[in-house]
Amino acid sequence: MEITIRKGGADDVPAILAMLDSAVVWLNSQGITDQWGTEPWSTRAKAVSLVEKIVSEGTPWIAEIDGLPAGTVTLTPHPASYVAPADEPEVYVHILATDARFHGRGVGAALLAHAVDETRRQGLSLLRVDCFAGSEGRLVSYYESQGFTRTDPFTVGDWPGQVLERRV
Repeated sequence: MEITIRKGGADDVPAILAMLDSAVVWLNSQGITDQWGTEPWSTRAKAVSLVEKIVSEGTPWIAEIDGLPAGTVTLTPHPASYVAPADEPEVYVHILATDARFHGRGVGAALLAHAVDETRRQGLSLLRVDCFAGSEGRLVSYYESQGFTRTDPFTVGDWPGQVLERRV
């Protein structure tokens, strides 16, 4: 099983939404409903608009296994509006998701390694991400296992989040 990563574009928004929809089903099957809710992203107008906006502002990347979309990440030069920008140029990870069919096969790790390579290629040294900090911090721990370090916690409404960074 080989993971290939290709540059995506606006045409990939339906595939990105499908991956997010499958991730919601997988998260819910694990008892995690607070992270991304219980409704498919593709059926929520605000969520669809958010994905379209992030993809238009950044560079989406699609991981494929056997020609099938297995995961996605979009890299931008700035964080989401609820996170303060860094005091230096950065690459920011958005919409990191793995299609549930490919969970546990290293897709997320491959996409994060690609994000590190892209950060270096741009001549930058700061890669940041934010994530859901609930569910006993499992996602925060995942990013730490991928070389990220916690920086600033935050909340959006009642959604607990954590910003992490990685120097490359």
